[in-house]
Amino acid sequence: MKNRTTRFTLAPLLALLVLAGCATTPAPLPTLPELPAAFAEAQGAWTTTAPAEAQPRGSWWKAFGDPTLDDLVTRAEAGNTSLQTAAARLAQARALLRATDAQRALQLGVGASADRSAQPGLGVPPGTVLSAGASLAYELDLFGRLAKASDAAALDAQAREALLQSTRLLVQAEVAQAYFALRALDDERTLVRDTVEAYRDTLRLTERRVAAGDIAELDLARVRSEVAATEAEALALDRQRARLEHGLALLLGEPASGFRLAPAAWQTALPQVPAGVPSTVLARRPDVSAAQSSLLAAQARVGVAQAAWFPNLSLTAAGGFASPELSDLFRWSARAWSVGALLSLPILDGGRREAGVASARAELDAALAGYREQVLVAFRDVEDELAALRLLDEQGRAQARAVESALRATGLSETRWRNGLVSQLELLDARRSELRNRRQALAVRAAQYQSTVGLIRALGGGWGEGRAGA
Repeated sequence: MKNRTTRFTLAPLLALLVLAGCATTPAPLPTLPELPAAFAEAQGAWTTTAPAEAQPRGSWWKAFGDPTLDDLVTRAEAGNTSLQTAAARLAQARALLRATDAQRALQLGVGASADRSAQPGLGVPPGTVLSAGASLAYELDLFGRLAKASDAAALDAQAREALLQSTRLLVQAEVAQAYFALRALDDERTLVRDTVEAYRDTLRLTERRVAAGDIAELDLARVRSEVAATEAEALALDRQRARLEHGLALLLGEPASGFRLAPAAWQTALPQVPAGVPSTVLARRPDVSAAQSSLLAAQARVGVAQAAWFPNLSLTAAGGFASPELSDLFRWSARAWSVGALLSLPILDGGRREAGVASARAELDAALAGYREQVLVAFRDVEDELAALRLLDEQGRAQARAVESALRATGLSETRWRNGLVSQLELLDARRSELRNRRQALAVRAAQYQSTVGLIRALGGGWGEGRAGA
């Protein structure tokens, strides 16, 4: 009879252990999409791998060999407000992780109380009870609920860390692109102002020829119109530069009123994409790593929601002293203690736990879709920039030929015009064509720099260890 009683007593515990084994099985991930094994634009030189957020990205901007750019990036890393916000979010996520981990630790508390009561109806006179003691509490994580909650919080912190890296990379890239846009604009302003001076020389010569009666006043009006129109273009470029400069100040976290970047010649080196890039570079993309961590956190939360179906077992203990007199409170005879265990399992909850599991699974599906989209976006970004760099290289060579021909045409037209062999209209057309082609060549060069920075950002950093600023 005693053995049978023991078996019945142990049966609930054995059942709990079996349920615990079932509950610790993680929720399976839905099927992930198949991805291409290589980038189409890389002609087989690129391969893919699993995300690797911890890999170094290096000071990639130093590959451009521009001290001014180095200084701007350093100032942006110290003062950019988006970076400061992302860092604060990371600190918040880490604090939440510590709070979640604390639920798995032993809880210790001390307290004291004074209680005075009376029950006149029972003939009990008023009395005072003083107490002081300590309490211990610990929840046994039989079903992994607390462990899964900690895992989810840790993955959330990893996602926030990846988002901080993503924000840092974004800020660095935006600073570099704004700086290159400014330098390209400085060259374009110089080109337009040089053209204005050339037009003014032509205007002075035309005024002398009109005064001498060699040509009609119509030619003078045409040159004056061209001078005024080109001056207006130069002023428009000045306005555009001021806006770019103010935007760069915002990226640095500095007031636009006090920020100035003096115009200078654009002598920044353009790093070339090496023929064979390590296959792990795309895996460092912070947004891909963040999406993966969010997916794994959602998976862990499905386990947390499933564990709500199982009972909670908590152990408690308390010890101290209780006495009606303060002078006797800490006597050995006034000691008091208690030890207990609490097993709780809700039976009817109106479908709350079932709804919690459904909500967690929906979050997992959304995280999977977000991860899949982020990976596809990463492939698209790299393909876009690789295609852009390849086509811009071809466009740059073609545009260089156009500039060479335009310069030759302008020189010939000016010689023929000075000798009276052609009308002024032909010279103006030649100069317009030269200016247009030279500005287009500058635009192509600027696009090459922008796409190079865009490719670095798409890859999550430099080309690889020991290359391009890695």
